[in-house]
Amino acid sequence: MKIRISVFFLWACFTIISCSTKKDTIISRNYHALTSQYNILFNGYTAFEKGVQEIDNSYKDDWFLQIPIEPIAFEEDKIVAPTFKNNPGSGFSASDSEKKPTTTFERAEEKAVKAIQRHGMNIEGMERNKQIDNAYLLLGKSRYYQQRFIPAVEAFNYVIANYPNADLIAETKIWRSKTNIRLDNEETAIESMKLLLVVKDTLEAEFPNKIKEQGHTALAMAYLKSDSVQKAKKHLLLATRTLENKAQAARNLFVLGQLYSSENKKDSATFAFKKLANFKRAPYKYKIHAQIALAKNTTNDSVATLVEKKLQHLIKDKLNAPYLDQLHYQLGVLHEQKDSIQMAKQHYYQSLRAKNAGDKQKTFTYENLGNLAFKASEYQNASAYYDSVLQFSKDTLHLRIRRIKRKYKNLASLIQFENTLTANDSILKIVNLSKEAQTKFYQNYIEKIKKEDEQAAQLRLNQMAFGNTTTSLASAKKGEWYFYNNQSLSFGKTEFLKIWGTRKLADNWRWSKSAINSTKATDSAVAKKVNSKYDLETYLSKIPTDKKVIDSLAISRNEALYELGLIYKEQFKNPSLAKQRLERLKEINTNEALILPINWHLYQLYQSLGNTSKAAVCKNVILTQYADTKFAQIIVAPDTVFEDKIKVTEVEQKYKMLYYMYKEDLFKDVIAQIDTFLPTISNAMLLPKFELLKAFAIGKYRDKNNYIEALNYVFINYSGTEEADKAKAILEQLKK
Repeated sequence: MKIRISVFFLWACFTIISCSTKKDTIISRNYHALTSQYNILFNGYTAFEKGVQEIDNSYKDDWFLQIPIEPIAFEEDKIVAPTFKNNPGSGFSASDSEKKPTTTFERAEEKAVKAIQRHGMNIEGMERNKQIDNAYLLLGKSRYYQQRFIPAVEAFNYVIANYPNADLIAETKIWRSKTNIRLDNEETAIESMKLLLVVKDTLEAEFPNKIKEQGHTALAMAYLKSDSVQKAKKHLLLATRTLENKAQAARNLFVLGQLYSSENKKDSATFAFKKLANFKRAPYKYKIHAQIALAKNTTNDSVATLVEKKLQHLIKDKLNAPYLDQLHYQLGVLHEQKDSIQMAKQHYYQSLRAKNAGDKQKTFTYENLGNLAFKASEYQNASAYYDSVLQFSKDTLHLRIRRIKRKYKNLASLIQFENTLTANDSILKIVNLSKEAQTKFYQNYIEKIKKEDEQAAQLRLNQMAFGNTTTSLASAKKGEWYFYNNQSLSFGKTEFLKIWGTRKLADNWRWSKSAINSTKATDSAVAKKVNSKYDLETYLSKIPTDKKVIDSLAISRNEALYELGLIYKEQFKNPSLAKQRLERLKEINTNEALILPINWHLYQLYQSLGNTSKAAVCKNVILTQYADTKFAQIIVAPDTVFEDKIKVTEVEQKYKMLYYMYKEDLFKDVIAQIDTFLPTISNAMLLPKFELLKAFAIGKYRDKNNYIEALNYVFINYSGTEEADKAKAILEQLKK
């Protein structure tokens, strides 16, 4: 019994001696080193690696932009101040240790602090536990990912100051430099990395490949932060000589390729993307986007053909299902570059229909479809596509989106006038038909919509019978026939009543006279609505007969034709469509006020299209009927070129002076001075303002006809300006 007590006593004494952090013995050093390494720090690094993996999995790159070298998004302006003052060991207060960690990085930090507190052997100013430097490094890295950069720097500095010969000193300096970059101290980071990596001039220090990769990656981050792109590329090249860290190496190669591509150095970009595509150990997301980037950087037709085949092969691979929207889009771009427009459209449509199609990708696809429609003068389709871009766009302040928005707004007025033209043309066409022709027209129309409605109803019934009820019918004991399923029968009955109303079981049941009264108000309402849809008198009664209404339709149609002519001519630079609209207006126009502007714009269009004979006809109309107008003067002296002789500031001062003269009722002097002054500023931006001011002065000084003529000149010659809009508004008021 005494022997057992003695053994137990000796074992307890040995344990107490070995657990002591104040005894510098072999047993104590090894005990605390092993305990901290294989117990506390092991769990800490496990939590840390898990946290890094969570960031990698959750971070979503915007592949349309320059991706960052480090895949992490920190909150801007969030810097957590340290809770300790001078001693890095302080800050591990009781209140801090009592806080329970909620994230993986907080757990890693907790383990690092625990290792330092429980197993640190700082004896006579020297740390005897060789694992404590690892604990401080883990502490700093954990704080870095928590965006606690200042405390992280303190931890790294402690390692560098107290463990200058540690094997992890280089890695610590790299992490300190990365933290300084996050603190906007990139110059400090650059100097630190140069001292670490460069011995003399271009001679590198002897470090493992892993450390060199980390160091050059950190330097590239610092140079990009300081906008030194050329130096950043240099260090990305150095970082990708060896590919030890497969994820970071793949990212570095992609960033390098993007930088070359942004400088239009397609050969260098292709080299980087090819190296990444052939990097077997790289994460797949980088490899597939490298293939897409290679397609964007094709330089000639022969290479484009090979890239096209590669993209088609990638599309067939089921592994690439999440990237189909991007692959089809890029394939569409290649076809568009070869002028295979129909093939390009097909792939754009497939990109939009892809299951995992991203919103940003959709904006680019819709934009390309809109541009194709715009080039083909399909302006209504283009407007619809641009509208879709705006619907899916999240960054409404981006320059690209703002430009599309302006394009869409310009198209909106065009489409409004086109719709007015189409609607009024249709109504006036029917108005001009005889009674017999009107009746025949609507009879044919009713037959057409009846047939379409019948086909649509049958299609919905078939879909319900054989599509949507597949699951319920599969388990039915009476088979899969439509009439054995109550749900299908109920749906079919409802759809029939909705479309046809209540009908007798008789021949020709589709005709409106076959409808019978229903005891239910809802059925009656549905039947009434359907019957009116197929009622001939309903349509005939809506044909306008009042001359005022018919005349107003013709006037609004003619105004739409004129506005469309100006929009196509001035805004969209489409002389062909502008000529079509204005030529048609010239044939049907009865408004004398439009004769001059129509002939003036057609004269300019015929000249631009090289049709001298038709241009001469318009020219003759202007010179004979409107010889006193400014348009005739321009035609008589077309080669007269006036140079700007006065600076903009002087022009503005002149305008202010004339405006004050106008306010002082010196209308005659205002007109005379403007006539003298205008030839000297023919190209000035303020020219429309002078012309409108002159028109106002004419309105005060001369008769109404002269006033209208002056306003017409501003409206016609400066269409699209604010002054032209004001002139148009005044002209409309004068007509009333």
